[in-house]
Amino acid sequence: MRVEPPTSFPAPAEAAPLGALKPVQTLRRRWPALLAMLLTIAMLIGVGHELFDHGLAGLRRAVPASPGFYLFFLASYFALPLCDFLIFRRLWDVPAAAFPALNRKRIANDILIGYSGDAYFYAWARARLAMVAAPFGAVKDVSIVSGITGNLTAFLLGAVALPLGYQLIAPEVMQAMIWSLVFALALSLAVLLFSRRVFSLRRRDLWFIFWVDLLRIGAACVTIALAWAWAMPAVSLGMWMFLVAGRQLVSRLPFLPNKDLLFANFAILVIGHDRSLSDLMAFTAASTLLMHGLLLLLFGAVYVMERMREWRG
Repeated sequence: MRVEPPTSFPAPAEAAPLGALKPVQTLRRRWPALLAMLLTIAMLIGVGHELFDHGLAGLRRAVPASPGFYLFFLASYFALPLCDFLIFRRLWDVPAAAFPALNRKRIANDILIGYSGDAYFYAWARARLAMVAAPFGAVKDVSIVSGITGNLTAFLLGAVALPLGYQLIAPEVMQAMIWSLVFALALSLAVLLFSRRVFSLRRRDLWFIFWVDLLRIGAACVTIALAWAWAMPAVSLGMWMFLVAGRQLVSRLPFLPNKDLLFANFAILVIGHDRSLSDLMAFTAASTLLMHGLLLLLFGAVYVMERMREWRG
């Protein structure tokens, strides 16, 4: 029996137009770059607002004449991004191009809402998936370990500084500081208790992050104390170290409003020189904002030049 071949074949299912899929694919691939660009613009706006709102007043009022202030101020400023670079160099073997991104991470955390810098760096890493397979877990773990290190440091500094300076602090403020220390320590212990569910990295990497963060906190405190000692040599370095310990303590306490004002008042009560000290604090804050702005402009200019070379090539 002869079977006749069919005269027609069923039409294949109509495929979706390729052009309709490209925008979704492009958006998924480009969202880290878009997020990074938006956060960079927000950083520039935030730095400009802070600097021109009240930061320039600190620059105008008092400019330290000693070069030692500027040397140690820069060392204190770059302690955080340098230590972050050491951490991610170990975790991801990042190239030198990560250093500008880590500076932007620090600036965003200082100027914008909390952990916006970590979101920026996560987006930066996602845009370079050839280098990093799963960046979220590492960025999360580094942030958590950094917070725990800061809380433990604050607790240790509080155990040293509060018995020495409690007479200079109002009772209600002292009570708030103690409760803040207890809360910060309890939160850190809770994270450590559930560490297997919280952390993604290996234990030896977590310990490496902890020790580098501890080194960073110590280096930042010592260098800013040396900077202030060069700016105001009438005050002993030991007194500056005591004040910096108090500053680090106050910066980590969650329930205290007006932390900068509290530290400034405490410093004036300890060493006097109210006008000179307040001018030095204002100059330091304004110099930090100025460094933020200069680095954002510098890294932005380098990025534009690199893109122009690519277009020409």
